[in-house]
Amino acid sequence: MGTATLTGRRALVTGGSRGIGAATVRRLAADGAAVAFTYSASAAEAEKLVAEVAEHGGRAVAIRADAADPAQVTAAVEQAVAELGGLDVLVNNAAVAHMAPIDEFPAEQFDRLMAVNIGGMYWAVRTAVKHLGEGARIINIGSINADQIPTAGFSVYGMTKGAVASFTRGLARDLGPLGITVNNVQPGPIDTDANPDNGGDFPESLKKIMALGRYGHVSDVAAIVSFLASPESGFVTGANWNVDGGFTV
Repeated sequence: MGTATLTGRRALVTGGSRGIGAATVRRLAADGAAVAFTYSASAAEAEKLVAEVAEHGGRAVAIRADAADPAQVTAAVEQAVAELGGLDVLVNNAAVAHMAPIDEFPAEQFDRLMAVNIGGMYWAVRTAVKHLGEGARIINIGSINADQIPTAGFSVYGMTKGAVASFTRGLARDLGPLGITVNNVQPGPIDTDANPDNGGDFPESLKKIMALGRYGHVSDVAAIVSFLASPESGFVTGANWNVDGGFTV
């Protein structure tokens, strides 16, 4: 159930057709925002989400864009502005992951992680800034792996998410004088198609080091994003919000 705290706000969520991104689209729309979101390949899922939001009285717009392509990211932001009549909230959620030992890490995977996890965020922000006014919000979706690595093979992924955290702090300084806040949400183990709760030994090993002993839900992350997009978060900027069930305590 929505709270109407975002009524009149216009938001763009990158990578919004499934998982944490889709949950964020649902939550922002339920709280009153008009929401555009990007997707790279899953057109059927994207259209299903648009219809679902409409059924609940909200508005969502699906925009196809590869987060690794600066031109497509730039065009997607401009299309969102045109479709929504402006932009107040940017959620940089699009990301990819690949785990492998550093001496076996494929060059093409390295390039894609850099292009999507860092480049996609950079180009979205750079394009959106000229449309954002006082009271606007930028919310980056990072990862707890910026702070803690649970096992071998996460070094490159963790590096990209460390960059998200650093970029967030720098942007908070850059954009603070304009009245724009910038924050970083760092999910821990969250139950998604890409990281299922019932995925065998790996999730069970993570649960053992979490204070709550369980995976989180995509709605847990979306709730924090909605708060950071709301007027109530106006004095919060440059912060890393760990949504991790006590993974790091």
